[in-house]
Amino acid sequence: MKRTIAVTLAVLAAAALFGGLVHAVLTAAHLSAPSATTIYGVTPRRLWATSVVVLALAGVVGGGLALARPARSFGAASGPLGVIATFVTSLVGLINGVLVLAVANGGPGSGNGVVGGAAALVLGVIGMVLGALALVRSRRISIGPGRVA
Repeated sequence: MKRTIAVTLAVLAAAALFGGLVHAVLTAAHLSAPSATTIYGVTPRRLWATSVVVLALAGVVGGGLALARPARSFGAASGPLGVIATFVTSLVGLINGVLVLAVANGGPGSGNGVVGGAAALVLGVIGMVLGALALVRSRRISIGPGRVA
């Protein structure tokens, strides 16, 4: 029971931190004011932002799996290859999140995908950090003590 409560509190804290970071990115980009008219439905920029968020989230999940599992059992691409793929996926999500924010001309609700762009930026940074940590760990494991690189 204690573990369930601890996991629930950790997930809530992570969600609050993520929401705060997304708000900070929107404020820094001067896009935090809501739009005067709200556009409902899917727009091309919202679709772009959604696909970028999914890509950045895949990078975060891959980085988390690479850190959680030993370096030799990271899917089909064992060793640093899978970790580099995670790092590149997160980098592409980060760059596209910045591009979504750069071309947006309205705040949340304007149909420009600014919330998705900010979320992709935050998730891209998190995925890159996880990928870098996993890459350092996989190189340390593959070289090992007493071996020459």
